[in-house]
Amino acid sequence: MGKKRIVKKSGSSVNEGLRARALSRASRKKVDHGTLNVQATYNNTIVTLTDKRGNTLMASSAGSLGFKGAKKSTPFAAAKVGELVADKAMQMGMTEVDVVIRGVGAGREAAMRSFAGKGIALSAIRDATPVPFNGPRPRKPRRV
Repeated sequence: MGKKRIVKKSGSSVNEGLRARALSRASRKKVDHGTLNVQATYNNTIVTLTDKRGNTLMASSAGSLGFKGAKKSTPFAAAKVGELVADKAMQMGMTEVDVVIRGVGAGREAAMRSFAGKGIALSAIRDATPVPFNGPRPRKPRRV
């Protein structure tokens, strides 16, 4: 009775259609040295590739690759984003990058390692996580 449900077991792999679309939008610009910005939050990992002047060449995130919910913040998703950006950088002819990491998420090291694993040299690694000097005003004391 009723409709039979077919459950596809895909695990947490990347949506290949979204990956192919991201790689197809290739920049015609040839750049040999750039900056890789990794923003690792508790909810997502965003990787941006810029030239030395700071102009964005490519950006990608775990959410744009098809990861949803809690899977976006995993090191596996961050590694897939790093691989995608590395493939794009190799198409542009990039050989060396400086890395700037921001945030305290789980994917901060995974994205950088997967990027370096594709054969692009990392010349400098800098942690630019914003730290508040004084922070917000504390809560009022609780009255019982």
